[in-house]
Amino acid sequence: MSPFDLFPLGQPAFVHNTIDRAAHLRFHDDRLIALERSPSAHAYVVHRDSILLKRDGEAMRALLSVDEALGLGANPGTIFLGLRDGAALFGMGISQGAAEALSGRDDVAITELRGLAMQGGIPPDQLAGIAMAKSMVSWHQRHGFCANCGTRTAMREGGWKRECPNCKTEHFPRTDPVVISLVAHGDRCLLGRQQRFPSGMYSCLAGFVEAAETIEDAVCREVFEESGIRCTDVTYYMTQPWPYPSSLMIGCRAKALNEDIVVDRTELEDARWFSREEARLMLTRQHPDGLTGPHPFAIAHHLVGEWLKAG
Repeated sequence: MSPFDLFPLGQPAFVHNTIDRAAHLRFHDDRLIALERSPSAHAYVVHRDSILLKRDGEAMRALLSVDEALGLGANPGTIFLGLRDGAALFGMGISQGAAEALSGRDDVAITELRGLAMQGGIPPDQLAGIAMAKSMVSWHQRHGFCANCGTRTAMREGGWKRECPNCKTEHFPRTDPVVISLVAHGDRCLLGRQQRFPSGMYSCLAGFVEAAETIEDAVCREVFEESGIRCTDVTYYMTQPWPYPSSLMIGCRAKALNEDIVVDRTELEDARWFSREEARLMLTRQHPDGLTGPHPFAIAHHLVGEWLKAG
């Protein structure tokens, strides 16, 4: 199955969520304990940017029973993600030592999530749950102490809150908003590349929304800062959860008011205008110069694809 089949236009990774978050259950520890002990309970075990897989015959699966996860060394603190078809689903982390202890085994693997998902190694309808697990585990690992008084905090409400036993401050998971924009000027679109991108790859310009800033202002500011292009008529397209570590990509379209590009070399290696035909060849990996667009895994691919479709 090709990446275009895995992530058809308008359906990037992490957006197809089949989980009922069942938030009302987070406040009932006894019910959560019973759900975790149920034979139907399953978990995703994440380690940094990777996921723990278990072999099933010739295939590898990310969805483990809670007992399997604990038996492989996952941390006992579970995060209640919700219900899928009535069965409880949890997110779990695993320590560096426990992850290293699994190295060399034939029946398990800890594999980098992004590459695995891009190759179809995980069904797209499981990626949203994995994104939840990855984001939440990462948040707990980075926020173990109270930002108010420095005391070690405790997990509460099925993992969706941490509470300080000393000053009683409550800490909640955060999601960082990021604008990503398809900027057009007539029949051309603006794409840039960062040094860390694969060779020849260009993508939409993106950046974090700052405090007290609208999405529209963030689009105009980021595009101007990175490319010297001023924008107008910013419109919303769609969002994509992005668990690196926990962002929400806000896809937008905008029109350019000028054409002269001035690249901020601290942010981008290059930025340029591409015709519709060039952009089409880049998305389909047929550009004569070997240039490519973003993978269908990412919302940027869909922003470019929708612009081409509209033209």
